Amino acid sequence: MGAMIEAMNGSNVSPNEPSPEWLLRAPLAELTEAAERLRDEGHGRVITYSRKVFIPLTKLCRDVCHYCTFAERPRAGSPAYLSAEEVLAIARAGEAAGCTEALFTLGDKPELRYRAAREALASLGHASTIEYLRAMSALVLRETGLLPHLNPGVMTREDMAGLREVSASQGIMLESASERLCEPGGVHHGSPDKHPAVRLETLRLAGELRVPFTTGILIGIGETRAERLDALRAIRDLHAAYGHIQEVIIQNFRAKPGTKRADAAEPDLEDMLWTIAAARLILGAEMNIQAPPNLSPGVYPRLIAAGINDWGGVSPVTPDHVNPEAPWPAITELSRRSAEAGKLLVNRLAVYPAYARQAANWLAPDVATRVRRMSDAEGLAREDEWSPGTTVPPRPPAVQATTIDPHIEDIIAKAKDGERLDEPEIVRLFAARDADYQRVITAADDLRRTMSGDVVRYAVNRNINYTNICYYRCRFCAFSKGKTHEALRGAPYDLALEEIVRRAVEAWDRGATEVCLQGGIHPDYTGETYLGICRAIKAAVPDMHIHAFSPLEVTQGAATLGLTVPAFLARLKEAGLGTLPGTAAEILDDAVRAIICPDKVNTKSWLDVVRAAHRLGLRTTSTIMYGHVEQPISWARHLLTLRDLQAETGGFTEFVPLPFVHMEAPMYLRGAARRGPTFREAVLMHAVARLALHPHITNIQTSWVKMGPAGAAACLKSGANDLGGTLMNESISRAAGTEHGQEFPPQSMENLIRSIGRMPIQRDTLYRPVPPERRATSFHAAPLAPVTQTPPRRLAAAD
Repeated sequence: MGAMIEAMNGSNVSPNEPSPEWLLRAPLAELTEAAERLRDEGHGRVITYSRKVFIPLTKLCRDVCHYCTFAERPRAGSPAYLSAEEVLAIARAGEAAGCTEALFTLGDKPELRYRAAREALASLGHASTIEYLRAMSALVLRETGLLPHLNPGVMTREDMAGLREVSASQGIMLESASERLCEPGGVHHGSPDKHPAVRLETLRLAGELRVPFTTGILIGIGETRAERLDALRAIRDLHAAYGHIQEVIIQNFRAKPGTKRADAAEPDLEDMLWTIAAARLILGAEMNIQAPPNLSPGVYPRLIAAGINDWGGVSPVTPDHVNPEAPWPAITELSRRSAEAGKLLVNRLAVYPAYARQAANWLAPDVATRVRRMSDAEGLAREDEWSPGTTVPPRPPAVQATTIDPHIEDIIAKAKDGERLDEPEIVRLFAARDADYQRVITAADDLRRTMSGDVVRYAVNRNINYTNICYYRCRFCAFSKGKTHEALRGAPYDLALEEIVRRAVEAWDRGATEVCLQGGIHPDYTGETYLGICRAIKAAVPDMHIHAFSPLEVTQGAATLGLTVPAFLARLKEAGLGTLPGTAAEILDDAVRAIICPDKVNTKSWLDVVRAAHRLGLRTTSTIMYGHVEQPISWARHLLTLRDLQAETGGFTEFVPLPFVHMEAPMYLRGAARRGPTFREAVLMHAVARLALHPHITNIQTSWVKMGPAGAAACLKSGANDLGGTLMNESISRAAGTEHGQEFPPQSMENLIRSIGRMPIQRDTLYRPVPPERRATSFHAAPLAPVTQTPPRRLAAAD
């Protein structure tokens, strides 16, 4: 391969760029081998497509390309443009069929050639085709769940900027960089919008305006191979300058009856494969290179082997209006044939993942919000409607492939041996789909069985959230309230000490062994407040385990008393604190924390508190709150940070993935977050944690209140071995919008555990079996008494 790369390099190109001479003379097998390796370096096993609906807004066009049957002349009785009702009907049919993209294709500026177009636009209330397109794109964006992708031809800066406000992406096919094709006898003669300089200027403007842009070349229309290379290099140079070319389409000319090129020869398969390979080698590993599958039926494995990573838009509803003679393949067939070639077919959005992940930089605000809500952590389309906290039934990911990525097997073997994985390896596990996904969760479950057998443990406990008043402004939190702020769910409260104790006593009487206490950071609370809570509970219920106070509360409490964190922790332990929840961790990556909780403790401070607790003999849980703005690289960093601390201290009892519940979260309501992890991502979090944290953290817990019973069961079959607590009361997730209730009583816990063939064991906070009396009491618990949410004292006094 080294000799091949050396041969690829010419004296006037960059070290990694193939020379034109080598591309033109190298054997096809040599080209495709190099292209395939380069593609796999950038895209791995994934091959994408966009589930789209095709909206031909108008077929009138001022250009007269010699191969085109899309463009038509005005005809009496035939509307020049689709009406708003027709546009919406097509879009809604696509939405019903599961499409995510509305592809608007239309002729170029027909009003400059046809009076019928001008009159039609006037009757519609618009001065230009671009203006009408903007209105229709806005309509689809507003009324459906589709993302518009717009192909209106050559545009001015103003045209493109206006369309950017109502679309996820735009495009124009360069087709060719050959001016020769615009001369008499050439296919673009008489088509002013097909001059390469004009189209390249449109591409340049898109870069300046930061529009995710699609382009490509059309092969077999009279150009030479050298001219194709010129076009690809022109595209490469524009992308190098602006980074905005999201995909390059290699489209093969198809001869059509009734056109000037009806009898022209079509490019053969070898020509198509050569061009795909050349495009990959010129444009690099990361570029998305597409070949329309309907134009090359029956040879999908050959196209994949040449270096493509995308099939383009495929519609289950509408025909390809540009190539109506070429029907779309069924998506199931495309998936099967891709799997036969070792690739996993994944639905993407109209905007490609790299741009979806950076939506704030590339999209108009309203469009960016829509894209975030439609995408997963990698920027691909969400697989279903499930979100944490909802009662939508989870849908297990489909499996088409029959082979496993060898790299996945290597990573699994390394993890099972107890070796520390690196960040890229963990990211690869999180990217697992299809058969790779099944392999990861199966491996995690095998490791769970080895470490903890077929036992699932749970605790009978009570959550006591003592106040929802908080002076921090975490952007994900729907629970906390300003002192007089009654937004979102419920009014501010600040529980009286008597009510806290009453709930603890009641919990004991119902069989609990633990109370979990957390709350907002109340501006009037000091370290004495937390000490007083511990003393009061221990005085009333001496045997109750107190699991309380995140590193944030500990930091704040210590500061108010002028104590070091270790000194304050020692006082809490003396007052009766048994363990600490490892919450307030969110994502242990300060770049993410700067977005979601900028005024909260940073990663180092969180670790310092937890390390100090462990050194004092106070064990803690560990958590992650995921599925909002972060990406898998942050999940990897978080897991490795926890693993490293556990290797140092051994103080974590368990790891608890907490999927982001989006419904009432402020940053979601402002359009700044995804709607939680997908079901695949949520299950993988448990599975990958089992592998990445092995052998240091042996208990992986799943949250029934966020995952729901069915989701929790799936996680228990994917590496988790603990079902958490019965809770009795749950305020934080409920404030965020979860629909899974506040209590999961012991009988329900055990029914769920037995339903998956496991043995339930009731445990205490430190994973010890509970006394028989506690277990018996928990199964005969009286109904909970109504709770009293004590209003803020100063507000009460004012009243």
